[in-house]
Order: sequence, then structure tokens, then C-alpha cells
Amino acid sequence: MSIAEPGSPPAEPGDADVVWQRPSPLLLRARRIQTVLVTVPVALAGGLAGMAGSAPLGIGLGFGLVLVGLVWERFLARRVAAWGYAERNQDLMVRRGVLIRRQSVIPYGRMQFIDVTAGPVERSLGLATVRMHTAAAASDARIPGLDRAEAAKLRDQLASLGEAQAAGL
Repeated sequence: MSIAEPGSPPAEPGDADVVWQRPSPLLLRARRIQTVLVTVPVALAGGLAGMAGSAPLGIGLGFGLVLVGLVWERFLARRVAAWGYAERNQDLMVRRGVLIRRQSVIPYGRMQFIDVTAGPVERSLGLATVRMHTAAAASDARIPGLDRAEAAKLRDQLASLGEAQAAGL
């Protein structure tokens, strides 16, 4: 089992013995950078497009789009804080979601392969995302914001556990 970070959200009912791991705090920084990379150009384009009509409209539109970006940033902080994963004896649990909490349980023996991916912003911060694939079309279990070395270690560990537990099938 893994060690939980202080301040982690309380466990769901029935999960008293589950110890949750959290993504790196750098994940929030990565999401903020991605928000800025989208919000600033959209606000500038909106402001310029609005100025084609009138200057106050363009300025208002630009500021409105920046305000939307700031509201989104507050949502991002809660969204990143909602991510967690827990390794148990037979399966891996992944949870996420702010408004709608989603908790996935992936049996090690059902994992077909594990991806480790990183976009440009994640790579610049030394982060990666681990994604587990199963035969189920709807499975979308991923753990973002892991240190690259930790992601590689988790990938190898999950692959070996998957092979060991799938051997009995």
C-alpha cells in the first residue's frame, strides 16, 4: 500500500482501510499554464474582434474572457485536488471529479496495457500521466500529474501485477 498525503479528502464509506495517493502539486501549475495558453490568446482575439464594433465592446469582451479564465482557474484547483489513486491487493482504485465524483476499480488481472504519456507542458515540469487500458470500451482510468520516474515505476509495477494475476485466467 502507499502512504497518503496530509490533507487528502476523506475516504468514501466502506473505504476506511484505503490509503489514497495524490498527484504532484505541479499538476495544478501545469493546468494553470495550459489555461493561460488558451485564455490569453482568446481574450486578445475577442477584444480585437469586439473593437471592430466599438472600443468599449472590445475591452468589455476581453475583460469578460479573462474573468472566465480566472473562474476556470478556481475550478481547476478543486479538480486537481479531487484526483487520487490507491493500490490494493487485487486492484487499483482511481477517483476524480468535483461535481460528479467518479471512482474506478481496475482489477490488475484485467489490465491489458498501461501507457505513460506527457504533453509539452507536463514534460517541461517533469510530469507524466499513467493510463490503464482494459478490454472494456468505457474504461478511462488515468492518473495525471505523476513525477516521470514515479509514473514509470507505477507502470512497471502494474504491468507485473497484471501479468501475475492474469496468469490464472
